[in-house]
Amino acid sequence: MKLIIQIPCYNEAETLEIALNALPKHIDGIDVIEYLIINDGSKDNTVEVARNWGVNYIVNFRNNKGLARGFMAGIDACLRNGADIIVNTDADNQYNADDIEKLIQPILRKEAGMVIGERPIDETEHFSPLKKKLQHFGSWVVRKASKTDVPDAPSGFRAYSRSTAMRLNVINEYTYTLETIVQAGRNKMAVKSVPIRTNPELRESRLFHSMFGYVKKSMLTIVRTYMMYRPLAVFAAIASTFFGSGIVLGTRYLYYMKKGEGSGHVQSLILSSMLIIIGTLSGVVGLLADVISGNRKLIQEIQYQLRKMDYGPGHEAQKREAESGKCTD
Repeated sequence: MKLIIQIPCYNEAETLEIALNALPKHIDGIDVIEYLIINDGSKDNTVEVARNWGVNYIVNFRNNKGLARGFMAGIDACLRNGADIIVNTDADNQYNADDIEKLIQPILRKEAGMVIGERPIDETEHFSPLKKKLQHFGSWVVRKASKTDVPDAPSGFRAYSRSTAMRLNVINEYTYTLETIVQAGRNKMAVKSVPIRTNPELRESRLFHSMFGYVKKSMLTIVRTYMMYRPLAVFAAIASTFFGSGIVLGTRYLYYMKKGEGSGHVQSLILSSMLIIIGTLSGVVGLLADVISGNRKLIQEIQYQLRKMDYGPGHEAQKREAESGKCTD
């Protein structure tokens, strides 16, 4: 069983070595532990620090691509290098690395394919009261959208089984944390959370420059992802709102027309007709979006099968194949 711990990095020379030194060198049930960083266009000596420390793999971007692109590039590299389990953590040593063993246990026990570390948000001193409330609210929205029970959706401290990692697709360029939960929940993947500890803050978060910007981008990501996986439900709600409003106004016009006052309420008839047309068109768009969503599921399954052929079996499967003399994946 091979574990690769990946760390996205952008100008992390000051804190990277601290985070690397804390990573586990041995975990029961794991035969090999290797380390990978994603250098997201760093301008400092992040890569030099990683090489001097002895990181096994380095994924290099010449320019900054953002957290989501870096995360997926790291997943790709981990899979290509035979990882059976992938753990994602941060270069600022935010998460307690000793909890990596706890994080991967549900995967080792075959209970989950994705495990998310639940931070003690209310006890985290460097989180402002507003940020704590927004973290809880955002996680609640993600739970509703994904039909999971993840209490800390923005947490980047995560573990993935090989099979689950091969099914991941991140569309937005902002962050992977929210989208992958909605994707996993709507695709009925096994998702679990485990409580983890955090370390004192070494630097301020670089994910967002303002609380308003963070909330706006997070909400757009959740809505966009939900629409990808439940387009018919979204457009049906829109269609019902417009169509129902049109019917109400149309009924109001008929009432006044019956009283002989219809000529004074022609504007209601016009607005009613427009609303009914918009509602009908929204319903049609919803049906088309649902067909596209079905095709997307087929494409994702094809992509998964192609990834299996491209990446090959993981370390554990290779070991079983060598022992048995035949492929088991």
